[in-house]
Amino acid sequence: MPDAGYIAILVAVSAAITWALRAVPFAALAPMRHSAVVRYLSLHMPLGVMVMLALYTVRDVPEAAGRQQLWAIIAVLVTAGLQLWRRHALLSIFVGTGIYVALMSLW
Repeated sequence: MPDAGYIAILVAVSAAITWALRAVPFAALAPMRHSAVVRYLSLHMPLGVMVMLALYTVRDVPEAAGRQQLWAIIAVLVTAGLQLWRRHALLSIFVGTGIYVALMSLW
């Protein structure tokens, strides 16, 4: 069994590395806050992330059963429609997921 000093050093090194990994992105992005590239990415990345998540979610749908495909299409359409209407990503995701889960479990 390792002694207490060795364990304390391991914990300290792990804590320092964890803290550095969490702090470095903030320190690196601080000078770029007023950059045109960062402004562009902050405007367009949420849509890009939503599109990638939607594509990842429905990538296996063509292999699914007919009814499951229908439920996935309905849930995606509700999510997209709600997002276009309300412009609230969290609400759209929760409602779309809830509709998909409800349709899958009821039928």
